[in-house]
Amino acid sequence: MEKKNIDWGNIGFGYIPTDYRYVSNYKDGKWDDGQLTQDPNIVLNECAGVLQYAQTVFEGLKAYTTEDGHIVTFRPDLNGERLESSAARLEMPIFPKERFVEAVTETVKANDAFVPPYGSGATLYIRPYMFGSNPVIGVKPADEYQFRILCTPVGPYFKGGVKPLTIRVTDFDRAAPHGTGHIKAGLNYAMSLHAIVSAHKEGYDENMYLDAATRTKVEETGGANFLFVTKDNKVVTPKSDSILPSITRRSLVYVAKEYLGLEVEEREVYLDEVKDFAEAGLCGTAAVISPVGKIVDHGKEICLPSGMTEMGPVTKKLYETLTGIQMGRIEAPKGWIHVIE
Repeated sequence: MEKKNIDWGNIGFGYIPTDYRYVSNYKDGKWDDGQLTQDPNIVLNECAGVLQYAQTVFEGLKAYTTEDGHIVTFRPDLNGERLESSAARLEMPIFPKERFVEAVTETVKANDAFVPPYGSGATLYIRPYMFGSNPVIGVKPADEYQFRILCTPVGPYFKGGVKPLTIRVTDFDRAAPHGTGHIKAGLNYAMSLHAIVSAHKEGYDENMYLDAATRTKVEETGGANFLFVTKDNKVVTPKSDSILPSITRRSLVYVAKEYLGLEVEEREVYLDEVKDFAEAGLCGTAAVISPVGKIVDHGKEICLPSGMTEMGPVTKKLYETLTGIQMGRIEAPKGWIHVIE
């Protein structure tokens, strides 16, 4: 296919409309067959459930061109599973993960001219989402829903290269115990906006959220899981029922164990032990791993030995190995790479 005339090396992380998007509607207890459409607009009743009670969930994944020229996505079945869990928690109908993968495949194929070429540093970001679409005025689940997929070409999440971040320990809570922190609901991100805007105003890149019950344990940021490395090269990730189960984090844990032979611990991580770690990073779809150089706890600076100029050595190995797998330079575990064309 002929690629669109886009300056792939200079696009940012923003919305560029593509030619097609996927739509399926849920009505009378079942999903329709779904279809591609060229219309990017959504028409809703003023009383739609999503507008009144924020009944919406979403996912995020990428399609990219591998070294050998294939267009692929990374573990989309896990995104489908997580959307199922998110929908169930908000009393929304399940869009089956098998159909989810098929819909992602169909949408990317239709927009293959927007998938950036290998080596450009850009990818096609894919955003599946679902929302309550019929009028709801009493507090209850909607009866009708729409599942959609949009995609947009994006450049690197951090323009100008990956630089270690400075983050603050925030006084805001991200999620309550037994709440919705473990699902990808739009409402979780809406409540994080004030916290991130205030962090940026104070000169920080991100927030470190602590557990709401005791405020002693590390949870996550507004949109990424934490990953720490001890001084003896052990990889440690926080374990909590109220953080989002990141597909990137899960993949990095496997890479650490099976590819790099590192010891890995998934456990509760206390704030007072962060000062003893050698490296830290934030992991998620957008940037894979963003290194953390400094954590500020109410004026008290915790400067990680890995420094403020580049990724620490273990974090860098993890990043290079996982991106190598994604781009086809390193053999992937079975089922990780979904070839679209």
